[in-house]
Amino acid sequence: MFQLDIGDRRPLYEQIKEKMKILIINGVMKANEQIPSVRELAQSLTINPNTIQKAYKDLEVEGFIYSVRAKGSFVTPLQQVNNQVRRDELFKDFDRVTAELRYINTPKEELISHIQRIYEEREAREYD
Repeated sequence: MFQLDIGDRRPLYEQIKEKMKILIINGVMKANEQIPSVRELAQSLTINPNTIQKAYKDLEVEGFIYSVRAKGSFVTPLQQVNNQVRRDELFKDFDRVTAELRYINTPKEELISHIQRIYEEREAREYD
């Protein structure tokens, strides 16, 4: 599925969380698709299952996955994703990045076209 970078200074659970998010955001993992169990992923990555469990818990809190008792964890359909707290955090990051882009004289039109491209790419993946 993916590999972890042991040279990365971030904790392993954060690396797992980020890589899962990338797979979900990029449409590699589809809505309602089952993700590997904690045990399966821990064995394939040869790390402690508690590390996987922490990553999965965070992903569930952020709305990327949901759990079904005795069945496992699954990718949350986009229509059901609505995490206002996470959205607020991301907008703070967005504001910071946008302010920095403005500071280095990035034209507003370039930023807008970049955002439009991201949305268009996502829409194209949804229709594939």
